[in-house]
Amino acid sequence: MGLHHIVFIPKRRRRVIYGSLRIRLGVLFRDLAEQRDVEILEGHLLPDHVHMCMSIPPKHAVSGVVGFMKGKSAIAIARQFMGKRRNYSGESFWA
Repeated sequence: MGLHHIVFIPKRRRRVIYGSLRIRLGVLFRDLAEQRDVEILEGHLLPDHVHMCMSIPPKHAVSGVVGFMKGKSAIAIARQFMGKRRNYSGESFWA
């Protein structure tokens, strides 16, 4: 298991990670990590970025896990907080 320090930044480094979005992202990242057999050892959700120390098994590419987590979390954010049922407009949350 490789340890990796991963940082996600919202588009244009907007300070949007607070309140109910912050709470939802914490739960969402843990659920998504579990789906890929990844363990989040430590994580910090700050207003303009997210830090995570993750243990990723060798069977998964780091880029694949990061892409999966960014993509699925962006879709969930669009559905829950932006009122969109589908994220087909090409808008993205993460940089």
